[in-house]
Amino acid sequence: MSTDLPSKDLLLDACAGTVAVPHPLLQAAYELASLHEARHVADPGERSGIDCARVRLIRDIDRWTAHALPRPFAAASLHTETLGMVVDRMAEFSVAARSALAATDPECLLHHAWTRLADLSLAYADLSHDLAARTRRIPDSITPHPGDPR
Repeated sequence: MSTDLPSKDLLLDACAGTVAVPHPLLQAAYELASLHEARHVADPGERSGIDCARVRLIRDIDRWTAHALPRPFAAASLHTETLGMVVDRMAEFSVAARSALAATDPECLLHHAWTRLADLSLAYADLSHDLAARTRRIPDSITPHPGDPR
């Protein structure tokens, strides 16, 4: 298993349903996208269970990240989100962009959905580079498990 972060293109492919390379982050992105698809069509009462499953996957990504990535330099700047949170948003935006293609939404909404996904994928690529270079650090607070008493 590689400790390198997958490229933005591989991550986008995973969010679209194709995991071309065995990697825990890609598998989690695929599962998060599946949960966002389910959430998109779920009744409001079913969303809580889906969101709990998302939180568990985000936490799994953050735990993997804490063990697999190199420690950042002491002066590394802090990113505002954990890697799990970023991957979850990429999965969410990917599902929204693909759903916008199938919908009859105005072109401006379609453009907005795809622009938002493109911007986030570029931000992920920058973050991935910075984490590998050890010049950026991510919050070290692991997302709590829904059942944890904390």
